[in-house]
Amino acid sequence: MATFEERLVALRMAAGVSQQTIGDMLGVTRWSVHNYEVGKNRPDYNGLLALADYFDVSLDYLVGRSDHRAVIR
Repeated sequence: MATFEERLVALRMAAGVSQQTIGDMLGVTRWSVHNYEVGKNRPDYNGLLALADYFDVSLDYLVGRSDHRAVIR
């Protein structure tokens, strides 16, 4: 299974959005998003929820615990 870092990069690229766009959505800098993508830092709980919602994937998928993207609501 992919790691959080790999999933974040893949989701961002597939959506065609920049690190700056993700940073603006999360209220962090582009450098923070870069650090998430290279494994230097991780977003907090609210950031993880916001990313999962933004990309419409489950938290388990986002953090690499599952290969099932679907959100069960």
